[in-house]
Amino acid sequence: MNGELWLGMMPDSLKALDLRRDPRFALQANPGEGTGMGGGDVRISGRAFEVEDVETKAGYVEEVEPPEPFHLFRTELTEVVRTYVEDDKYLVVQIWTPGEPLRTIKRT
Repeated sequence: MNGELWLGMMPDSLKALDLRRDPRFALQANPGEGTGMGGGDVRISGRAFEVEDVETKAGYVEEVEPPEPFHLFRTELTEVVRTYVEDDKYLVVQIWTPGEPLRTIKRT
């Protein structure tokens, strides 16, 4: 929604209750076993804040059509890290943090 990362969660799920208590989160995406890791592995870190505004939630429902009821969290990213293998010999780590240029680290 609006080019931002939003998280919708089932009512009273442990993840939703954890975020209410402590807004820090890390979300990792990996294509899993048996894949070539073509695009690599990505980890997104930040803070997630619950949104209870009726208009905002209605806009989310219109766009995403989640099962209701649900918790809605707006995120503020603090870091995005992409890791992939290049030419079968280098491990490449790209790190983005708000307000900083993209850093790239290559390891053999």
